[in-house]
Order: sequence, then structure tokens, then C-alpha cells
Amino acid sequence: MFPFLFKRFLWMLLTLWIVFTVSFFLMRSVPGGPFDRERKMDPQIEANLRARYRLDEPLWKQYVRCLAGTVCFDLGYSFTRADYTVNEVIAEGLPVSASLGILAMAIAITVGLSAGIMSAVWKNTLFDNFVMTLATVGIALPSFVVASLCIIFFVFLLNWFPAGGWGTLRQLILPAFCLGAPYAAYIARLTRTGMLDVLSQDYIRTAWAKGLQPHTVILKHALKGALLPVVSYLGPAIAGVMTGSLVVEQIFFIPGLGAHFIEAATQRDYTLAMGLVLLYTLLLYSMNTLVDITYGMIDPRVKLE
Repeated sequence: MFPFLFKRFLWMLLTLWIVFTVSFFLMRSVPGGPFDRERKMDPQIEANLRARYRLDEPLWKQYVRCLAGTVCFDLGYSFTRADYTVNEVIAEGLPVSASLGILAMAIAITVGLSAGIMSAVWKNTLFDNFVMTLATVGIALPSFVVASLCIIFFVFLLNWFPAGGWGTLRQLILPAFCLGAPYAAYIARLTRTGMLDVLSQDYIRTAWAKGLQPHTVILKHALKGALLPVVSYLGPAIAGVMTGSLVVEQIFFIPGLGAHFIEAATQRDYTLAMGLVLLYTLLLYSMNTLVDITYGMIDPRVKLE
């Protein structure tokens, strides 16, 4: 386990450095800058601001200085948010986005696993066809379309949930459902496929022949093997929930990292955009590593290399 984690840590550092380098030069190659506004700024004021943030230095010096600061976990000050460091912005927005993402994944896993198991057990029935059709539609529809439909139905027609905001569980349920719905559809299809494959195995037929209860055969013997493709999908799915929340947070006016990321991209806030890109990269890499470890725990035949 330790050699595996050590190698993954080294690859993570290399990945973060590559992402940092590519993002640094791409952001500065795009026309415009953090101090460009619709109303032209006085040239002397703009020059003072560029000197204050050291944007008047050669590009290679900026790269070395930013890289050294990032290595020391100092991402610098935001260009657009007064008196805020990037670390402070992330510390404020990450708990909000994490709360939304955790609830969305809980909904996705619960709904997806339940629907997939029942579809596999009752295959080729009306219920199975309905669930798989609904899952296909859920995969095809992007989150902002699902969010718009849910707002029309649950907010304006039924008046069950508020249209936006943050602070109560009632305000969190609808955006979490909209964010987790496409992932629930993927999990349902993967679970159904895995369950159908496992239910045809000899050891499952032996369990049926011994007269075990249906719930024991399905939940204790079959489900463990059927979870392997789902576990493989959960790593990218969790990272996708975090990055996909950008749109949902904007629609429901949730003060998470999504709003900051969009603001950083549109306002050319180099430091804030860089910090969020590195954070999302770290989350994706960590989730993939955790999934590999979990996969090895579920299936002893899988060796960590």
C-alpha cells in the first residue's frame, strides 16, 4: 500500500505542475487582462496596478514567482475581490460546494443503486423499461435543463421548494437533486448491467439452490460483485459533481466555488482561476486514487501497482 501511495503522490505532483504550467500560459495568452474594463482606466493607474501585482515583469519571472508561491500554499491575492486572498475565497466557498456535492452524490448513489437493482431483478418488465428509459433521458439532459424543469415544476407549480438561496436544508434539496440526477442515471444503468452479469454466475445459482432468501442472495452475494463498475465510475463522478456544480450554483444563487470560478474566468482573475483549477485537479486525482484502493478492497484479485 505505501509504495502505491508514494508513486501516486509523485504522479500527483507532476500532474499538478503540468496543469499549473498549461493554465498559466493559456490564461496570459488570451486577449485582455484583469484590469480591462468597459470604461477605459487611466493609463497611470493601470500601470500602478500592474506594478502592484507584478504583471509588468517578464513572463518567466511571473511564472517562477507564482510557482514558488503555489508550492508554499500561497496562491496570492485575488485581482477582483478586494482584500481577499485566494486561500480565503476557497475557504469560504469550498464548504458550500462540498455540502451540495455530498448531498447530490448521496441522492445519486441511493436512487441509482435502488433503481438498478430493481431493474435487474425485474428485467424486461414494464418497471425495467420505464426506469431504463428515464435513465437514458437523465443522461441525455444536461444539468441546467434539469434544473430549469425542476424550478418550473417544484417551485412555480407545486411551491414545494424556494427558487434559490442558501442556508437551510429546504434550499439545498432541489439543487442537489438537479446536480445528482444525471449521475443517478449512470449509476442505475451500471448497476443493472453488473447485477445481470452477476446473477447469471454459478455461485448465485448455488445460493438460490440452497434456498436462501431473495434479499440475502441479492444484497449479500450479488451486490458486491455488481458494485465493481459503479465504484470505478464514482471517482470521476465525484469530481464531476464538484465541477458540474458551477452551472447549478449559478442557477440557484448558491455562494459556492462555482460563482467564484465563473467570475474569475470572465474577469481574468489569474490567481483565483489558477487556485480553483488546481483545487479541482487535486480533487479529481484524489478521488481516482481512493477508487483504486476501494476497488482492490472489494475485489481481492485486483492488485495495487
